[in-house]
Formats: sequence, structure tokens, C-alpha cells
Amino acid sequence: MKINKKVAIYGLSVATSVMLLSSCATIQNASNAAKGGTIGGVAGAGIGALIGGKAGNTAIGALAGAAIGGVAGTLIGKKMDKQAKEIENTVAGAEVIKADEGIIVKFDEGILFDFNSSTLKSAAKTNIGNLVATLNKEPGTEIMVIGHTDNVGTLAANQKVSESRANAVKAFCVAQGLASSRVKTEGKNFSEPIASNDTDAGRAENRRVEIVVVAGDKMIQDAKAEAGK
Repeated sequence: MKINKKVAIYGLSVATSVMLLSSCATIQNASNAAKGGTIGGVAGAGIGALIGGKAGNTAIGALAGAAIGGVAGTLIGKKMDKQAKEIENTVAGAEVIKADEGIIVKFDEGILFDFNSSTLKSAAKTNIGNLVATLNKEPGTEIMVIGHTDNVGTLAANQKVSESRANAVKAFCVAQGLASSRVKTEGKNFSEPIASNDTDAGRAENRRVEIVVVAGDKMIQDAKAEAGK
């Protein structure tokens, strides 16, 4: 099946994804952290299998790179569970994907933007405002916004659209009170499809924004301190 094929390649490609993230903050520089003694490809493959092809490799790499495992990881996971449930209850149109110590909040293009546009719809602003309200209840997290497109058009054009959409989401989040320092963005053009680009339905799935939520340095330190008591 298609999903199984995608899961199979996550273990091969997640190390590259984590390396690509390595320049920015905890969400992007934790690829050497230990989770049960191992991280990187093994952890990424495990998270990829758990997610089941619902998100791209950059999002999976961010989750794997920030995971620490053990008792501290369990404590972080409980906080993420609470946030995930609140997001599910308050943010219309979002698919909430929970994986161990992090969350992916996924919006299809049509929820946030008109076709080939980077201007947020009015309803999208309400949804993202509700998301920010939840994220601000746990200021110890870090967020990555990843824009994706289908493969219609040139690589350059799709890269621009994917970056513009990720930046538009970040800008509105910041305008709603989310600290800019907590948010990073990536534009991935059509390099991380989650469905076939050979059909209209598949292309619609691939046009999406993923918002990854992981523990920041202070949350990790606090969890380790609590675990050590």
C-alpha cells in the first residue's frame, strides 16, 4: 500500500531532515539527543510509522530531533497530550497528530488559503488565533511552521508559495501574541508529498501547512529536573 511505502522511506530520509533543521533552536538542533539510547534514523522511522504517512519528513525529523525519552520524555508527553486535546476541541479544520513528545497540527490548503494565494482567509485567522491561545498556555514549547505545495508549476514558484504561506501563518501567530522567537518556518515546495500528485485529490492533500510543536530547552530542563526528584 502507498502509506507503507512512505513509512519505509522515512527511516532513510529522516536523518537528512534532521540535519536540515540543525541551525535553529531546540526544534532544529536536538538531533543528537538520546531517546532510549538511540535517535535519528531509528527514532524517526518509529515516529514515521506512528504518524502513518500523514506528515512530511521535515515535521517527522523535528519531532525525532527534539525527543529525549525516559521519564522526562514521558512528563513532556503528558503536557503535549493535554495541548493536543485542547487544540482538537478549539481549532476547527485542523488535523491534530500526536506523536510521543510532540504534536503536528495540519491544515489543508483550503482551510487557510485560496488557491495559489498566501493571504489567510478570515475563518483561518479565527482558527489560528485559537491555536495561539492554546500554545501560549505552555510557553516552554517551540513551533515550526512548514508550507507544502503540489507539483503543478515550477519548482521556484512552488518554493515561493510554500515559504510565503509558512511566513503568513507565523506573522499572524505573532500578531496574536505568540513570541516570534518561538517560531521557525520552512518552505518545502512539493518535495514532501503525502499523497500522489497524479490525481486532483492527491494534489489537494499535498497542499498543506504543518505546524510542529515540541519542547524547548527550558521545558526539557524542567522535565529532567522533575524526573530526577
